[in-house]
Amino acid sequence: MSKKITIVGGHGNVSLKLAKLLSPTHTVTSIIRNADQEQDIKDVGATPLILSLEDNSVSDFAKSFNGQDVVYFSAGAGGKGGEERTKAVDYEGGIKVFDALEAIEGPKPRLIHVSAVDIRDPNKVPAHYDEADRAMSERVRKGIPAYMKWKYESDKNLAKRTAFKWTMLRPGGLNNDEGTDKADIGRTHICTTVSRQNVAKALALLVDREDAAGLSIDFVGGETPISEGLETFIKKGETDWLG
Repeated sequence: MSKKITIVGGHGNVSLKLAKLLSPTHTVTSIIRNADQEQDIKDVGATPLILSLEDNSVSDFAKSFNGQDVVYFSAGAGGKGGEERTKAVDYEGGIKVFDALEAIEGPKPRLIHVSAVDIRDPNKVPAHYDEADRAMSERVRKGIPAYMKWKYESDKNLAKRTAFKWTMLRPGGLNNDEGTDKADIGRTHICTTVSRQNVAKALALLVDREDAAGLSIDFVGGETPISEGLETFIKKGETDWLG
């Protein structure tokens, strides 16, 4: 069934690939903050909408989400602008989107939230991590501490929300390889990168998975067909969010 979909952070590499996958069968609106990006959005079959996570209000976003079936949050500062901007986009921007969804009267869209593998309380190390996972986690936390901190605060806030249905996809390190339609999904090791195309494919499949509500899904490179891996994970119903 065709859905009305909004992508927040519509000009990101994953978001553009996602819009291209969704637009043939769904109505896609991609939120961007720069009018110079409008043609890129149109080229993947979506409709551009200019709003800024930093400058627009909760009510502005609530208005844009009203009547939508699914909202994707795939925005991020991308390490630009230092910790202040990382906090403004990855944390405060996320909170703004969550608040906007809650502010909608009547039916609320589902949220599919793009996070990252290993976003967690640094004192809660997953039991399945091996020595390589622990070393990778430590390197990443030292390399991009502001992102790991503020993305965790955002996800922790989302995990407590009950007014709308949400699902988190938590990709590992990203690469630009061709999509394989294969990955390793759920409570996995974190050292293998995953293609942006495969991430987009998983996000596109989640559009119809209302039964994934409340689940956080780790997603790295691997050999399991994505649709099969998601099906197994969702049926198991065990979230990767440790708090």
